[in-house]
Amino acid sequence: MKRTLIPLILSALLAPLPASAMDVIKGEILQGWVRPDGNRVAAIRMTMAPGWKTYWRAPGDMGIPPHFDWAGSKNLSAVAVEWPTPTVFREENLTTIGYKDQVVLPLVITLPTKGAPVHLKTTIDMGVCLDVCVPAQLHLDGVIDTDATRAEPAIAASLAQRPYTAKEARVAKATCAIRFVDGDLELETTITLPNTGGPELVVIETGHPDLWVSEADTTRHGNTLTSKVDVAHSTGGPIALNRAHIRMTVLGSKHAVDIQGCTPG
Repeated sequence: MKRTLIPLILSALLAPLPASAMDVIKGEILQGWVRPDGNRVAAIRMTMAPGWKTYWRAPGDMGIPPHFDWAGSKNLSAVAVEWPTPTVFREENLTTIGYKDQVVLPLVITLPTKGAPVHLKTTIDMGVCLDVCVPAQLHLDGVIDTDATRAEPAIAASLAQRPYTAKEARVAKATCAIRFVDGDLELETTITLPNTGGPELVVIETGHPDLWVSEADTTRHGNTLTSKVDVAHSTGGPIALNRAHIRMTVLGSKHAVDIQGCTPG
């Protein structure tokens, strides 16, 4: 798909929310626990109206990636969202990636003052979908002050659903080849790993928010998984790729694998 079509397609998919965003998706903060290092694990639980879904961090060719704004939070120096393995939704001429009905997003929160509560304040801009995809926004505000050290079951279950690491999945090698084809930048990744269950989808992220990446054309031969994507700048600017920042997630029917970085191929 050519990048000039992206704004037109997104415009066609966006429509007014049915009544209000709160009728479609609700959010709440889960307290979690204190880690041995004094930092905290908490979570955001999103519950959608029946049949509705929201997007993963890499939502597919036409999805709306979620954006978290933590401004106004107190006793918080960093937040890492730990994404559970998403579902691949395949429809005619459209593939999106996300979560249906409900998702728990674990948060690993780094505190400048250990032992003190965290005032967590966030605005989440996202997309939600049923027959059409629409923009939504959540505002969450709460104090995390538990002194529990035992894992909270709902958050622990979500953490257990994260993709395997490259080491856990026995990835032997991951290479990236960057080339221009008919004036467009093409990125080809080659990953050596056991089969994750077909059909497999490789999601490629560049680490640069202004770069658009097409859906991967993926093929497997034995233990070699090859994927090709087109990469374009959202505003037509120059493209710079750092192989160390390229992230490849293999989504198979049996399990998923998260691979950070690649070598020249």
